[in-house]
Amino acid sequence: MRHSYSFLFSAFLTASSLAAQAQTPISITRDDMPNVGDTLRVSQTVQLSGPSLNTRGANQTWNYASLRPLTQRMANYQSVASTPTLLQLTFGSLLSGSNRATIANRYDLTTLQDLGLPVGNVYGFFNESANDYRQVGFGVPVPTGTTTIDAPVTYRNQQSQDVVYRFPVTYEKTDSSESEFAIDLPGTAYLRDQQKRVNRADAWGTLITPFGTFATLRVVSTLYTRDSVSVSGAPGVIVTRPVSREYKWLGKNQGIPLLQVTTQLVAGNEVVTSVVYRDIYRRTGGVLAANNALAEKTVAAYPNPLPATADLRLLLPEAGPATLTATDLAGRLLFRQTLASATKETVVPAAAFGSFSGVALLRVQTAAGVAVRRVVRE
Repeated sequence: MRHSYSFLFSAFLTASSLAAQAQTPISITRDDMPNVGDTLRVSQTVQLSGPSLNTRGANQTWNYASLRPLTQRMANYQSVASTPTLLQLTFGSLLSGSNRATIANRYDLTTLQDLGLPVGNVYGFFNESANDYRQVGFGVPVPTGTTTIDAPVTYRNQQSQDVVYRFPVTYEKTDSSESEFAIDLPGTAYLRDQQKRVNRADAWGTLITPFGTFATLRVVSTLYTRDSVSVSGAPGVIVTRPVSREYKWLGKNQGIPLLQVTTQLVAGNEVVTSVVYRDIYRRTGGVLAANNALAEKTVAAYPNPLPATADLRLLLPEAGPATLTATDLAGRLLFRQTLASATKETVVPAAAFGSFSGVALLRVQTAAGVAVRRVVRE
């Protein structure tokens, strides 16, 4: 009987601790951002089940314990001094000035892939200070003959850098920033990106995911983006991207959001396009689990979002046989195509999607491996 009372007392203390934790909103500072040497595992999916994203206000409980990963990756943060020499000169402490970064990581710049530009796996450079956490530039891989170099890309000026958070981040705080950068790959592609970010800390409370239970502050970032794009020397076009929102649940000493849900406004509806959350290692049962996954930059699907009457263009790693399979988020088959001799640039006609609108998962299988791309059809 003593053990039963001991267990109940322990459970009571745990519940009381969580309740006390939930009744006090946290604030986010520089100390809660990533540190050099952090290796953080995240799970990724496109399916969200649980409380509505419209649940906001004080002392909320968001239970997303039913999340299941499609894939996993590691978010690795490194020192600027460990990046290629040219990038060190641009973003290091010696010559960088307003472009000085304190931390770097490598990731795929989906803006470029959604526009069909053959660039991926960029370096992102960030500056952490007591005032804010901002992106100061990129390192973009540029082919030069038989090799590739990482070329620095900076924002137009310090006032045009992307301020991700202004510290301290507290409940009901609102701020904004406007950013602009350009990427020029001579003879290949040109991109000018202009963005307005509006942040609002609209809720706080307890977040429950497969990773655990945490006291969190939720920040919603609304992104308004306009691109000027030119590919292979063709005349440039202006692309106004759909309004995007990042719902981010931030915790103390976590480095990155414990949960981030990204949405896009499609035909007047807010559609979930990405779900990323902190996690432990899990065997993913996703479509890539038993296959050779292709690197992000080797397969591009564009334009994305895709107008209902537009054909979808695919850039493949090589010409040859390919199988294309599209499903909706519930797993229902939209179409399957087997191409005996696909070219490196393949066109999927608009008719293949029928009347479907929303988020589709496109599985591309080639001799080189398998890739899954998210396609938003308006």
